[in-house]
Amino acid sequence: MTKQNVEKLKELFPEILTEKKIDFDKLRLLLGDEVETEPERYSFTWNGKKQAMKLAQKPTTATLKPNREKSKNWDETQNLYIEGDNLEVLKILQKSYANKVKLIYLDPPYNTGHDFVYKDNFHDTIKNYLMETGQVDYDGNKYSHNNETSGRFHTDWLDMIYPRLKLGRNLLTDDGLIFISISDDEVSNLLKVMDELFGETNHLATLIWDKNHSAQAGNFKVYHEYVVVYAKNVNEIGHANSESNELFEAGAMKKASGRHSLGEFTFPKGTRFDATDGKEIIGKTDGVESIEIVSGRLRAENGKTTEDVTIRAAYTQINQMQQYFYGDREGLVDTKGQKIVEFYLNSTGKVRVVKERSAESPQTTQRWGAQGPVSTKLAELFGVHNSPFDAPKPVGMMKTFIEWYTEDEDIIMDFFSGSGSTAESVMETTASGQRRKYILVSLPEKLDDALKVSQKDAVKTLETAIGILDKLGKPHLLTEIAEERIRLAGEKISNEENVNKDTFDPGFKVFELEKSNLKKWNTKPENLVEMLDSIQDNLEFGSTEDDLVYEIMLKQGLELTLPIEKFVVNETNIYKIAFGSLFIILGKDITNAAAKKIVEFIKAENLENVAVVLQDTGFANDSEKLNSIEILNAGGVEYSDILSI
Repeated sequence: MTKQNVEKLKELFPEILTEKKIDFDKLRLLLGDEVETEPERYSFTWNGKKQAMKLAQKPTTATLKPNREKSKNWDETQNLYIEGDNLEVLKILQKSYANKVKLIYLDPPYNTGHDFVYKDNFHDTIKNYLMETGQVDYDGNKYSHNNETSGRFHTDWLDMIYPRLKLGRNLLTDDGLIFISISDDEVSNLLKVMDELFGETNHLATLIWDKNHSAQAGNFKVYHEYVVVYAKNVNEIGHANSESNELFEAGAMKKASGRHSLGEFTFPKGTRFDATDGKEIIGKTDGVESIEIVSGRLRAENGKTTEDVTIRAAYTQINQMQQYFYGDREGLVDTKGQKIVEFYLNSTGKVRVVKERSAESPQTTQRWGAQGPVSTKLAELFGVHNSPFDAPKPVGMMKTFIEWYTEDEDIIMDFFSGSGSTAESVMETTASGQRRKYILVSLPEKLDDALKVSQKDAVKTLETAIGILDKLGKPHLLTEIAEERIRLAGEKISNEENVNKDTFDPGFKVFELEKSNLKKWNTKPENLVEMLDSIQDNLEFGSTEDDLVYEIMLKQGLELTLPIEKFVVNETNIYKIAFGSLFIILGKDITNAAAKKIVEFIKAENLENVAVVLQDTGFANDSEKLNSIEILNAGGVEYSDILSI
């Protein structure tokens, strides 16, 4: 992401380059009055902020390994449950899920003086995670209570939350939103952090959850918590969904992929074009949802196009567009039966659709029930007397957010997932006939360690969770009890009446944060044998082909739920991924027969922009590898898209 931002600066201001480096003095001159130079100015800072900013930009050496045994409905589900330090996980997901998550809900540590915070150090981040989960013993274990007596009480919390929110923002779609639960202890600091990372103008609201119950008593009885709401881009956000027939807008394009292929469409002269008079878009635009002018001119005059123009893009509703511009507009509805009022082009040439559907302005005060009934329902779900989770959030609250601002196929993310309430809320949504997907991230906190330092009601909660896990014969980890909650909730929902079996998804794929399957090259081996071994086998001990395939998918920027097909050619395994956008060749004694098979797929299915990854050490000899590369290139794969591991 840093490289992309630097490249954008270079494109906008080519004159600031001095020997290919950015001259910030020149940049300040160009920006003029927009640059603040006064020594006394408004700012929000704390001891460690620079390190927190650097930490968000530091690349990770980790990967995600699949765990099919702990998963449910692996082959069918579109949901992900990831075990690991959310900072590392967010870094890993940057390439595959950038600009793809519609809604993020978070319930981070409130910093009450009794909860935990992630105390990151800034050296070897995967080692930090291994320390936390007990896989590495190290004196500076960073996951601990943040006591109110600490001299860095607020600083520790800010160091933890800042880089995670910064990375989370990158994953949101342009019309995406983030909802964050918080209490009085850190709400003021959270708002300052969010204003900096998202911008003050993107602060939609600070909702007040009226719990109708006092959680604690002091000079005043506290009956509330907050939910801070920010948009990635407020200009892309419409009204929340409701039951009326008001109009709302949505995008009608996606990033080009196996699921959303590029297509051409001719917009007739007079199409609404929300741009200033005289503006013209030429060639191909930048960005995730790029467009390319194929023929004609995309020029604005009086808010409309001046002539027919053909545009290539990844359209999501091209059939409805065809009917709107060249057929029966009156009877035009989308796949959910909602009336389509208009298709038009915004100022950047992206297609927007106006539909007739419910739209509302929710109140900033909301009642989602008290904490007690939520815990009681969870106890009943597990068949015990007490809830195995501390202060779980109401499923109805998150379901409300999902219904307000998401649509079919949208991804909902929670990287402080704790009890797994977000998963249950998404399942209930899919049970009612709406297609949604979730990504949950949770640290596999050791419940026994938490029990040693817990007090009062938290002791009973942890003992209940540990008792349940003992009966199941599972490790005493937060992730284990949360995954069991998701399984039980899925079974309960599936037995209810009027469940839409076509959209209901009770499954989830479990991935675990681990070090890379690829050995890091040792530039100073202790002996020649060690160096030769690393040349002959560059995979870590215990790595499976399944592990390797998913790591390659992440490195290539592909989503973890995309379809994978496996073919065997002369004992060589060929993995066809994402409808043929990526092929991976793995095995021993690989010959050019595998390359020929891939070329057959390319020709038979008219595949374009194909990438192929070869296991360098798996070829029978160098001749077979070179021949394979030439065969692939002759078959339509660019040399730059033939990669080796």
